[in-house]
Amino acid sequence: MILTEEAMTLTSENGTTVRDGTPRFGYELIRDHVLPSILGKHEEDILYWAGKELSRTFPLFKMEEAIDFFGEAGWGELSVLQENRKETIWLLAVEPDCMKRGRSYTLEAGFLSGQFSKIHECVCECRPEADPKKGEVRLILVRE
Repeated sequence: MILTEEAMTLTSENGTTVRDGTPRFGYELIRDHVLPSILGKHEEDILYWAGKELSRTFPLFKMEEAIDFFGEAGWGELSVLQENRKETIWLLAVEPDCMKRGRSYTLEAGFLSGQFSKIHECVCECRPEADPKKGEVRLILVRE
């Protein structure tokens, strides 16, 4: 396949690689174009379930390990913004172009929810709240 000059320009301006040097273009094609097309109106629900499934496939021992996992997966820079007994608010810094494309962050929310449930042996849910102006997503994990 030959990329158009426009596509090559887009990829070269967007932080073209994930942590290991792999081009982001392939990841973004699947995440931002193929999955929404295939999953349609069920995209958010299916990605949340997929995130929970990923948490079982790639189990963590401590929630702090999620920060490194997100970086290695190319999902963005994750940090804890606020934490109390009932909820934890994670902050996910992402590339502004991802926000422009309207990406769903339920995959990441499902992953955090699955990890937290397993580590702490409790029921919880996590919902994403994107803020395109700041280029960040709040992942709000609520313990039930």
